[in-house]
Amino acid sequence: MTKDIAESLWHETAVQSITAPALAGQVMADLVVIGGGYTGLSAALHAAEAGLSVRLLEAGVIGGGGSGRNVGLVNAGLWLPPDKITAKLGKEPGEKLIKLLGQAPDLVFGLIDRHDMACEPVRNGTLHCAHAPSGMADLENRCAQASARNAPVQLLGVEETRARVGSDTVFGGLFDPRAGTIQPLAYARGLALAAQAGGAVLHENSAALSIAKTGAGWQVKTAQGEVTARHMIVATNAYALPISGLPSPKTIPVHYFQAATAPLSATEQTQILPGREGCWDTALVMSSWRLDAAGRLIIGAMGQLDHPGAGVHLAWLRRKLAKLFPALAEKPLTHTWFGRIAMTEEYMPKILQPDPSALICFGYSGRGIGPGTVFGKAMAEALITQDVTVLPRAPSADHNITFPGLRQVYYETGATLTHLVKDRV
Repeated sequence: MTKDIAESLWHETAVQSITAPALAGQVMADLVVIGGGYTGLSAALHAAEAGLSVRLLEAGVIGGGGSGRNVGLVNAGLWLPPDKITAKLGKEPGEKLIKLLGQAPDLVFGLIDRHDMACEPVRNGTLHCAHAPSGMADLENRCAQASARNAPVQLLGVEETRARVGSDTVFGGLFDPRAGTIQPLAYARGLALAAQAGGAVLHENSAALSIAKTGAGWQVKTAQGEVTARHMIVATNAYALPISGLPSPKTIPVHYFQAATAPLSATEQTQILPGREGCWDTALVMSSWRLDAAGRLIIGAMGQLDHPGAGVHLAWLRRKLAKLFPALAEKPLTHTWFGRIAMTEEYMPKILQPDPSALICFGYSGRGIGPGTVFGKAMAEALITQDVTVLPRAPSADHNITFPGLRQVYYETGATLTHLVKDRV
């Protein structure tokens, strides 16, 4: 049972490492960033490239939260279909967010290329697969909405989808060529190394304990040091810790677990995901699958592995794997791990602005790689220019969640109950 990121596949296969000593003493900076995931690292990188002095504080290790635990799908857009985004935000703000996040893979893969990040990038698209014939209605709707906005998506029939996936348990798919896969922890480390090369100073094992606004700027204290900065970005997302002087972002914590097989044989790799697309399905309790650079199949679903229900989730995963790919039914699972997702009530990331010189972002709701990179860059630009119109969405004055505990029980219990039903995938 994996509880720590150090036991995940991503930790084992990330080839680049980071040196970021804990903060010690009192320092000054133009910008202090709290959180060493995609958002914070993107903000630090882009602010440093713009000439700001930057200090980034990470409570644990770089990428130790969701950025080092996720599936590694670099998607275009959010989980919500476009029309629901405009319905929630309004047409103009919604279309702005849709356009910017539709370009998110360009930003991610562009940064990877520019900074030569060793993170196994494969930009061969993704497949949103119908888990049953009924799932095609959802995919047809999403395809129509995306196509209306000139997104280059394609609706695939049963036979082509099955050929691309290598499974007869899918019933069609929505292909998005803009997207791809990466090694997620390695990408976080790549962002960190690029930020350091640009002049940003990063500190691991430096949890922010208190925050105060003073005449000199934002004063952020850690156990052994203190940063005073003109600007502040808080990007802790699902792994936010209590900080005195700063209300915790309101989110619904949901867990997602994964397992990796031993590398597939050369023959198996010609039959299963031969095009190396990343996949997820339309089931109510979604599952995902993809290959890594070594040919391991990584498969996951909603659930948590540090409680008694872990056995239920892992037993379901073995059944799911055997049904999707019968040839892999007896393939050893070499790694299991899980992470936490921060969901908002509206399933979209939110930005708070406690002061003109500070921004807080959270709530990617399962889509962290592209949006996190975009939002981090945009927040840095907004603080530099003092122009919030460059943000993907306007800062929110209301970030409450109705019955957050009940919502968490709904997601977590729903996943467990689904996994208890032996004949359902």
